[in-house]
Amino acid sequence: MNFCENLCQVISNGNDNKKFKGDRSPCSPSRVLHLRKIPNDVTEAEVISLGLPFGKVTNLLMLKGKSQAFLEMASEEAAVTMVNYYTPVTPHLRSQPVYIQYSNHRELKTDNLPNQARTQAALQAVNAVQSGALALTGAPATEGGLLPGQSSVLRIIVENLFYPVTLEVLYQIFSKFGTVLKIITFTKNNQFQALLQYADPMNANYAKMALDGQNIYNACCTLRIDFSKLTSLNVKYNNDKSRDFTRLDLPSGDGQPSLDPNMAAAFGTPGIISSPYAGAAGFAPAIGFHQAAGLSVPSLPGALGPLAITTSAVTGRMAIPGVAGVPGNSVLLVSNLNPDAITPHGLFILFGVYGDVHRVKIMFNKKENALVQMADATQAQLAMSHLNGQRLYGKVLRATLSKHQTVQLPREGQEDQGLTKDYSNSPLHRFKKPGSKNFLNIFPPSATLHLSNIPPSVTVDDLKNLFADTGCTVKAFKFFQKDRKMALIQLGTVEEAIQALIELHNHDLGENHHLRVSFSKSTI
Repeated sequence: MNFCENLCQVISNGNDNKKFKGDRSPCSPSRVLHLRKIPNDVTEAEVISLGLPFGKVTNLLMLKGKSQAFLEMASEEAAVTMVNYYTPVTPHLRSQPVYIQYSNHRELKTDNLPNQARTQAALQAVNAVQSGALALTGAPATEGGLLPGQSSVLRIIVENLFYPVTLEVLYQIFSKFGTVLKIITFTKNNQFQALLQYADPMNANYAKMALDGQNIYNACCTLRIDFSKLTSLNVKYNNDKSRDFTRLDLPSGDGQPSLDPNMAAAFGTPGIISSPYAGAAGFAPAIGFHQAAGLSVPSLPGALGPLAITTSAVTGRMAIPGVAGVPGNSVLLVSNLNPDAITPHGLFILFGVYGDVHRVKIMFNKKENALVQMADATQAQLAMSHLNGQRLYGKVLRATLSKHQTVQLPREGQEDQGLTKDYSNSPLHRFKKPGSKNFLNIFPPSATLHLSNIPPSVTVDDLKNLFADTGCTVKAFKFFQKDRKMALIQLGTVEEAIQALIELHNHDLGENHHLRVSFSKSTI
């Protein structure tokens, strides 16, 4: 039986065809993804484009007769990130919802199949573009990864300004393509304009390609985007005109009012994109909230479908760092944990990669569930988006916004078994220092870890053995050439890396050096 017959048999048997409502990813993670409800007229390039933001697409098998496809990513990490992204927000191809789950297959073998020439040509064309202009993953941007004139700063002009567009609205839209560091808005030549700086020029490039020419609302507020000649923005004030998201300590500026909470409520909520204006003068939102929680770019064929928007399920307001008076939910409900392995400290370390954890509570009567309180709603959203769907101690972790606004500490004398911990004054918080470089180094879980604060006496073998002793498979190790205090270590799986980070972050290496561990976007 050949590979295609085997796939068809699998589909007819239902192994790769589980119902998607409820748990849409019944299989264990695989770099091969199974796509259902593919429109009959969709092209190979459109299907491939679903995977592009998350990494290199290495193979594709279209089963148009069954309205299905199999997409193979270059790595399991990329596939996990893609599934995590599309699980809460269903992607669309040609305005039709497409459902994605892990396949039982670990790779696609299509070499001897008929009608694959067109698919391979599409893959080659897309990967040629991606390696040049769209290389969002892998190593940091290099001279060969960017085209001349491309920088991390975008110049944005909003034409046909029928409704107000604010700094917060721009942050919602553009933060879906990468980490937004700074935004400056201004009016020039009677046009609303903005300068927006990403952490990485590749993210700026992808945002430009995806959003240039798009309407924020139907038939109005059109985005015109170019690369700025500036390489960095200098933001002096955090207010409704400018914001440095890495420097929350900046003043609002003399004579420059901070963002008024009432204005934030009006302009920083789904209202500006949905209810107040949705029916006005026949203008419906083009980039609108998908079921009140997702940003959709329907006129972009095959790309990114509805994009998740940082909102609080409780208040319906955006969670933007540094905006006083815009409340949001900072408490996460974490479920499907391994009760035999998880501890409050383990959750504190893991969720602390994406924000400062203030409190953790493992449920006394149901220890596979926990509450994690972050410093603010933005950090809660960040942690949820990166950790939901990751494997931890043999189980797939689930993270959602909790209905609770705070984690209550046990009353004096109340039995708790040490399951509730307050970490609000912990010295291990990564983001307490304003302007910390840690804001620039927030990446999804990956098999490669970044190590720092390594003393001179510690050798390669010392570190390899340290990680091997936790049960990890060490695949590769490399000290940084210019700074031997830092290194990269590649482990066997993402799950191993997550567990090693929990166990070894802040590990005492001697000489008053405690190891710092974080996820890396690079590979060795």
